[in-house]
Amino acid sequence: MLRLDVLGPTGPYRSRKQETVHDVTGNPVATLSLAPRLFVTRAMKALHLARTAPVDDRIAAIARAGELFAAGTVAGLPVEEYQRTVSAVSGMSISAVRTATGDIARAAAQAHRSVRQARPVGAVDDWRDPFTRTGRAVWTRRGDVFAVHAAGNHPAVHQGWLEALALGYRLAVRPSRREPFTPHRLVTALREAGFAEDQVVLLPTDHDAAGEILGQADLGMVYGGGDVVRKYADHPGVLPQGPGRSKILLTAEADWESALDTIVDSVSAGGGVGCVNTTAVLVEGDPAPVAEAIAERLAALPSLPPQDERAILPVLPVETARQWEKHLLAKATGTRAWLGGDGIVDELGDGSAVLRPAVHQVDSPFAGQIGVELGFPCVWVAPWHRDAGIGPLRETLVLTAITTDERLIEELVAEPTIGNVYVGEHPTSWMEPGLPHDGYLAEFLMRTKTVLR
Repeated sequence: MLRLDVLGPTGPYRSRKQETVHDVTGNPVATLSLAPRLFVTRAMKALHLARTAPVDDRIAAIARAGELFAAGTVAGLPVEEYQRTVSAVSGMSISAVRTATGDIARAAAQAHRSVRQARPVGAVDDWRDPFTRTGRAVWTRRGDVFAVHAAGNHPAVHQGWLEALALGYRLAVRPSRREPFTPHRLVTALREAGFAEDQVVLLPTDHDAAGEILGQADLGMVYGGGDVVRKYADHPGVLPQGPGRSKILLTAEADWESALDTIVDSVSAGGGVGCVNTTAVLVEGDPAPVAEAIAERLAALPSLPPQDERAILPVLPVETARQWEKHLLAKATGTRAWLGGDGIVDELGDGSAVLRPAVHQVDSPFAGQIGVELGFPCVWVAPWHRDAGIGPLRETLVLTAITTDERLIEELVAEPTIGNVYVGEHPTSWMEPGLPHDGYLAEFLMRTKTVLR
């Protein structure tokens, strides 16, 4: 079995308290060391005492780490074995894991450019810049130590915190115990590429010690559901990353049939497990033909083990899959089921099960189901009318608006609770390094101050 040690400020640490990580069929794959509270406290103190590496050294090391992560052997594990392991444990298709591997490498290569995109145009990076002789804004960190409570639903979530390293933060990552392989590999690659051990640490913990990581950091980022967002909503030092609730709007003049590929891709790309996957489609007019067409396309997706090259849909242990199914059926009460009305679990006979897609039609753009996001291709199709306005479209990470109504587009772009607006047939899953995801992370990590010398 693989052994995933704590990666502390003085090197790897194998703790007495360990947890076995299983694949979706129930077979043990790895043992994960859990850092005790005292170790966490000492590790966080070491991060505070460390000195930040020069910017050119950081940027070069991040780029090297990305290459090593995506193509090399890290801690004795070739990239192909890493990808197979992540697929087997998370249930994500092997093709989606490969895509995420490449995305992380590209984010590493673009880390410096990405953070510079977020810098105010009137600011400079260093107080020594000649412009400060006559007074200039200088972009500075809000702290020195950044903590991340990472998610385990998708490897690509680990792209974001690379930007904190590029900006000079020392970093503590608490990996998800569901999928710790990606952050363990990435932190190891960063160290092998040149980062000192007291610059970036990996601290797997139980819930008892998890709070110590955030509590000892200057700033933190936490992934989770609506409960996590509410918990940290009034905490200025913590950036919560919650559900995406991404949506597609089809106005009356839109040709939804030509947009069907975009809609289906938005719902199912990467197995439908991401915050940028579409969870609701709102239709000006009759939503039934749209729902029927989406259901027909999604029903054709095969049920396969995650390591099959043709696999798309996520796979989970049967018991966990049944819990998802029970939750879906409870939420779908009163809706019209086009797909998945009798359940979404397709057992593979080895202790695991595929989560099949679900398509349900609701009768109002204000139906509560519009805000329900599940970890597989599940979409709610609703009618939308002009009198409803943009109210049903609020609280959305990505909104694809297939419309020619520029006044409506202007309203959507101006709405503070809509994170990103894609106009036309662009899937909600589209992302690009250097562009904000849920705003620029640097907006949270940095501030400007005037320097005159």
